[in-house]
Amino acid sequence: MTDNDKYLVLPENNLFTKAGELAAEMHAEAYLVGGYVRDMLLCRSGNPDIDIVVTGDGIAFAEKLAASLGISQVTVFKNFGTAMFHFHNVQYEFVGARKESYDRNSRNPSVVPGSLTDDLNRRDFTINAMAISLQCNDYGKLIDPHGGMNDLKNGIIRTPLEPDITFSDDPLRMLRAIRFASQLGFTPEAETLAAIERNAHRIEIITQERIHTELNKIIASQKPSVGFRLLKQTGLLALIFPELDLMSGVETQHGIGHKDNFYHTIQVLDNLAAVSDDLWLRWSALLHDIAKPVTKKFVEGQGWTFHAHNFVGEKMVPQIFKRLKLPMNEKMKYVQKLVGLHMRPIALVEEEVTDSAIRRLLFEAGDDIDDLMKLCEADITSKNEEKVNRYLKNFSMVRAKLKEVEEKDALRNFQPPVSGEEIMFVFGLEPCRAIGEIKNAIKDAILDGIIPNKRDEALRFMYSKGVELGLEIRNTIAASNPD
Repeated sequence: MTDNDKYLVLPENNLFTKAGELAAEMHAEAYLVGGYVRDMLLCRSGNPDIDIVVTGDGIAFAEKLAASLGISQVTVFKNFGTAMFHFHNVQYEFVGARKESYDRNSRNPSVVPGSLTDDLNRRDFTINAMAISLQCNDYGKLIDPHGGMNDLKNGIIRTPLEPDITFSDDPLRMLRAIRFASQLGFTPEAETLAAIERNAHRIEIITQERIHTELNKIIASQKPSVGFRLLKQTGLLALIFPELDLMSGVETQHGIGHKDNFYHTIQVLDNLAAVSDDLWLRWSALLHDIAKPVTKKFVEGQGWTFHAHNFVGEKMVPQIFKRLKLPMNEKMKYVQKLVGLHMRPIALVEEEVTDSAIRRLLFEAGDDIDDLMKLCEADITSKNEEKVNRYLKNFSMVRAKLKEVEEKDALRNFQPPVSGEEIMFVFGLEPCRAIGEIKNAIKDAILDGIIPNKRDEALRFMYSKGVELGLEIRNTIAASNPD
């Protein structure tokens, strides 16, 4: 049996059979296409959205099919010739089979009606250029004109037509090729990879929103380093993420080198991916050392230093997010915070772990302390097993100390026990610098263990600090907060 006469057992689905019956009534043909076909052949669960191609009017077909299924709401996109509705919590999208041609300055094609062959030819990769018939006479037949089934078996990413044309027409496909390689663990075919290198410059016509969507999918894959190695190899990384590209390479002076920060970073990302699916925590791994190229300095007698790279990196995060059109909200601030703090637990490992240092770390990290510790543990990439085990053991001690201090002092998401308004009331002050000085003194006293994190102790400290600053106590307030 050849791939062209291979029949697949489709899941029981009333919509599939009704689509086949309706196609016959309308003298049309209907086929399952795209990611659903690929993932079914891979026995891979994922996005349940299903695409159906119709030879003829896809919108009219969708509206009639929806009516036969008792579905009243159909979303129509006339400009794209597509229609969409939901059935049993699954999204179905319908489009007429089409033929495409491209203008060099845009990835938006000119579209004309076409055959199923035309439609499969326009697909990005052979593994996405297969169809399954819904016709009653050959229900479940696999249509595979470009050998996509074999490429699935062999783990190959390949374009159905000449790759230079494919990538020049729609340069986003270059990122998609690398994304699929990362997601599926596949290898781009040699000529496909060479064509990406030749056409990398074409990525300039792609919007940042499209680029970051593909980057996010690479970062979210099981082993993101696969994608980033390919981005580096093809030259795409330098064009879409120059800060990360600059991290690669090793400089040597007086026989002293340093680790390649790019390959270290993607190893950290892989390490973190093994313990967390959180996209933004993974972004913090990707950016944790982003400032090392701009802070790198050779110091005689000391070697290579990257002084304050965490603080410089913290300032770079908003710039990178803004350029890539990533969200400039709490997600960015979260990544920024972890980048800025990632050296703190490491410093604790290398020094004596004091309660004061732990309190300050809890105060600054808040609810993100657990994620910060995951990042720091992922940051251990030494090939020296003894060194790795030593660091992990020390991090376990830090975690235990964090738990102990948190249970005792309740400093996670610390809120001052005395407010600025209360300080103003007690000393009869208008807004002034002294209020901030007293608040900071109370905070530091708690973090340094001079006083416990208790309101009555904080009030006593406030009175004494105010007197120390030459202020007069005008009023007193209760030790416990009013209801």
